[in-house]
Amino acid sequence: MAHHHHHEEHQHHDHAGHHHHAPVLTNLNRAFIIGIVLNSAFVLIELVAGFATNSLALLTDAGHNIADVAALALSLIAFRLSKVKADKQFTYGYSKTTILVTLVNAVVLLVGIGGVGYEAIHRLLKPEPTDGSTVAVVAAIGIVINTLSALMFLRDKDHDMNVKGAYLHMASDAVVSLGVVIAGVIIYYTHLYRLDSVVSLVIMVVILYGTWSLLTDSLRLSLDAVPRNVDMDKVKAGLLKMPGVRGIHHIHIWALSTTVNALTAHIVIEETMSAADEQALKEKIKHQLEHQNIQHATLETERGDLSCKTEEC
Repeated sequence: MAHHHHHEEHQHHDHAGHHHHAPVLTNLNRAFIIGIVLNSAFVLIELVAGFATNSLALLTDAGHNIADVAALALSLIAFRLSKVKADKQFTYGYSKTTILVTLVNAVVLLVGIGGVGYEAIHRLLKPEPTDGSTVAVVAAIGIVINTLSALMFLRDKDHDMNVKGAYLHMASDAVVSLGVVIAGVIIYYTHLYRLDSVVSLVIMVVILYGTWSLLTDSLRLSLDAVPRNVDMDKVKAGLLKMPGVRGIHHIHIWALSTTVNALTAHIVIEETMSAADEQALKEKIKHQLEHQNIQHATLETERGDLSCKTEEC
């Protein structure tokens, strides 16, 4: 009977979980799509204006925004893929695409920075005239579009590395556009054309700063490192505190996606523990791990004084 009751409770728990995910899904889906549409339109405006006014700052910003549109599109695809059910070949589903996408996105941005950096330095040495007023107007439109886009991701940015990436991009774009507006105004009044290249270089430093952490984080997760939102020592200590647990070894914690983490461990339990108690202990451990950001746990139990035979201990 108790078992049956537990099953009921588990279903209820599950249901609540799903209920929470549905609005996040539709919201994010919508945010990604609106973000892609708005930013694509803006990129076209920027490219046309950038070539017309001969402004490297605008073209850099356009390049940055193209990278953002690509990032949003990739994140959207990864986001949709991560919800695809697992099958016989891909036993974890496609959730790791979210990590790979973050990695690709970071690499692409870094390559883009290199190209623009070359041009900006070239222009610092040989300044070319640009039309400051148009630059300022176009960048002002950018502030509006990027601020709106960032606000759409604000609510869910701490649930997922990809959403955080999207949010950071949009927020930094808004700041960048503000810089371009100021530069445009100054150029219009003073004809300091070198400022255009300076702004372009500043934008690149901003992108570099943001991209570096995305690159290192996604690289860590690609290598199955312990995710940053999990504290291995705390997890171990918590398990060892549980009544009946005598030891832990072969513990691995890694990320299945940018939002879901997994753990495997061997747990040494009391010699005398009954099968029912063992089952209850496992349930309890899994429940505790959920509170520590680990959603998938696979546990192997060993009894008594089985000394660990491998080097890993």
